Amino acid sequence: MTRPPKHLGLWHVALNVHDLAACEHFYVELLGFTVEWRPDDNSVYLSSGKDNLALHKVPDGVERADAREQSLDHTGIFVPNIEDVDPWYEYLLANEVKMATQPRTHRDGARSFYCYDPDGNKVQVLYHPPISAQL
Repeated sequence: MTRPPKHLGLWHVALNVHDLAACEHFYVELLGFTVEWRPDDNSVYLSSGKDNLALHKVPDGVERADAREQSLDHTGIFVPNIEDVDPWYEYLLANEVKMATQPRTHRDGARSFYCYDPDGNKVQVLYHPPISAQL
């Protein structure tokens, strides 16, 4: 069997979160996503224009390990220019976002840093030459 035509890439991520309001604030107010759809009180779908991020509230009393069948290491937010990475770091730091790393340039010419959303999910703000050039 041959492979189907090329797909369009990874444009949707769904996260299980304990504090839906705090996570929505982080992604909307700090990172600039917009609310696309709120199907119920326990879910909100966000977009930056060409992607989709779903936040689903973990039921009260359910621990994170019980709430999902797989682990996610991190999600990535791309920026169009290498010069954009550090201002994002300073902005999020000034808004008391917990940082995992400081900005650094990688061997492949990418530059990034990692931070945490209010629920402890790791987020990478990233300039990556081959992809950022397409933005």
